[in-house]
Amino acid sequence: MQKKFEIFMVACLFICSFFLARAGAAYVCAKNLNTKNLCIVLDAGHGGADPGKVGCNDILEKDVNLSIVHKLKTLFENKGFRVVLTREDDTVLADENSKNVKIEDLRNRVALITETMPVMTISIHQNSFPDASISGPQVFYFEQSKEGAEIASVLQESLNSSLNPPKPRACKANDDYYILKKTPTPTVIVECGFLSNETEAQQLTDESYQEKLARAIYTGAWNYLTSSATSASTE
Repeated sequence: MQKKFEIFMVACLFICSFFLARAGAAYVCAKNLNTKNLCIVLDAGHGGADPGKVGCNDILEKDVNLSIVHKLKTLFENKGFRVVLTREDDTVLADENSKNVKIEDLRNRVALITETMPVMTISIHQNSFPDASISGPQVFYFEQSKEGAEIASVLQESLNSSLNPPKPRACKANDDYYILKKTPTPTVIVECGFLSNETEAQQLTDESYQEKLARAIYTGAWNYLTSSATSASTE
């Protein structure tokens, strides 16, 4: 009986040591992650003559997107990341006299991302749906991108945990969105909420809620990057 107890205790010590070592490795990688060598592209969807969705409270998606992006930029820069914005103000990335402003705008966003080659691109958008009861953030990724799927999953988990939506959503694969399928590095689209839902539309115009939302997105990105660094160091 004594021998069995000793074997059990040794096994417990081994298991505890394993998990403590894993936790220690994650902590070291988080501390040593050289963010100055990492670039993040933040894409505020729409802009200029393209308002995006119009909320039930008449708020324009393009304005909400840009406000959240600027809050995200501050969070990433405070941690030492190099941050590139596809737009910094209410502009469109195209000649407004172009035959197809929307297509030119998307192509120019992709060109900027391709030239920058960031560790990830986070494109901020707002959703809308005929059924005004639908709400909650959702993250989209290109279905053929393994890294995109991993980033989206971690961001979705962070958003659900932080914002506690009534009906938490799962991240979703997509094979159609231009910015997802045309960028050479992992890109995700974060639909932060539904402007067609009265409660959520009000929240999305609130500065403190935007800060909370930006913090959740940033935390998800940080968790992914430190987790990736930990995996690389233990392989």
